Amino acid sequence: MTMFYPNGKPYLKGKPKQGIGLNRQKSVTYGNRGMTLEEDINISNQYYLTNDIAVIHKKPTPVQIVNVDYPKRSAAKITEAYFKKASTTDYNGLYKGKYIDFEAKETRHRSSLPLKNFHGHQVAHMKNVQKHSGICFIIVKFSSDGDIFLLDAGILVEYWDLQHQGGRKSIPKAEVVRRGHSIPSGYLPRIDYLKVLNDVYL
Repeated sequence: MTMFYPNGKPYLKGKPKQGIGLNRQKSVTYGNRGMTLEEDINISNQYYLTNDIAVIHKKPTPVQIVNVDYPKRSAAKITEAYFKKASTTDYNGLYKGKYIDFEAKETRHRSSLPLKNFHGHQVAHMKNVQKHSGICFIIVKFSSDGDIFLLDAGILVEYWDLQHQGGRKSIPKAEVVRRGHSIPSGYLPRIDYLKVLNDVYL
């Protein structure tokens, strides 16, 4: 089966593009120190679930099926499909009776988080979640130094709106440090963002 990204480029097995891909079940290992932010969050969420702390999951990336072959009457084989752009955020779930919704972003920029890493429909979704009293935020990792922060979605919305009024097209890291909340890396969970969430929202 040939899979394609939204830009039309074919998906090459073994060379996944960051942030795009099908949700596949993976065996959980805690010894890998070269993990991406997404992998660290997924392992943390599994820890929360296993220990009955919270139920938070990654939303699967939607796929549009283009061609299907029927080699047998009783079987169908997908031969061509495209990854669609996610319509909302990466993660959602429940914690202490509260609805949790967040986006995870990893950037190689040392001094800022580019707003082009987000989509307008994602920002609109975050606005709606906050409007209805849900807890909404982004988790940002600066891969150059490994710093990880929780930043309220309202701050992202603020910068997103300002860019359309001639403002800058990124959030300075200094602003993330000042208004965000540092999340330390550990062993179990790998990224204990719920501890920070407790301090900030609960």
